[in-house]
Amino acid sequence: MSSTSSIGHNVSLGRGVKIWHLTYIGDNTSIGDETTIGSLCHIDSDVRIGRNCRIQGMVYLPPGTVIGDDVFIGPGVVFTNDPYPASKRLKGVTVEDGAIVCAGATLLSGVTVGKRAVVGMGSVVTRDVPPGEVHYGSPATHRYNYSEYLERRRMWEITEESG
Repeated sequence: MSSTSSIGHNVSLGRGVKIWHLTYIGDNTSIGDETTIGSLCHIDSDVRIGRNCRIQGMVYLPPGTVIGDDVFIGPGVVFTNDPYPASKRLKGVTVEDGAIVCAGATLLSGVTVGKRAVVGMGSVVTRDVPPGEVHYGSPATHRYNYSEYLERRRMWEITEESG
C-alpha cells in the first residue's frame, strides 16, 4: 500500500492487495485477495470487492457497492447510490463475477451488471445489464454478446501483433 493512501477503520484487505497513490478506502470495506486499486480512487465505506479485481485510477465506489470476483473497472468509472440526490434512501450498484466496466462509464443507483457482462466506454447505465451481454451508449443498450466481444478482442490482438 502506498504511504499516500488512507485506509479507514475495520477494513479487511486480502492477501496480495495492492493500493496505489492517493487512494481512500472507507470504514467497514472489504477487498479480496490479489485485487489492485489504482491511484486517486475513492472507495467509500461499506463496499465489498471480491478477489482478483483490477480497479483502475480515479474510480468512485459509494457505500453499498458490491463487486464480485475477477472484475475489471476502467479508469474514471463512477458508480452512484442515490436515485434522487440528496435522499436518505440509498441503494448500491452490484457488479457480478467476471464483468468488465470500461473507462468513463457511469452506473446509476441499484443497477446490476451481470456475470461476464461488458459495459462500454463512456456509457450511462440506467438499467440492469444481463449476464453475458455487451451494453454501451447513453443510455446503455444491448449491442452484442460476450462471446462476440471475446472474438473482437482476439481479432484486435492478432491485428496488433501483425502490425
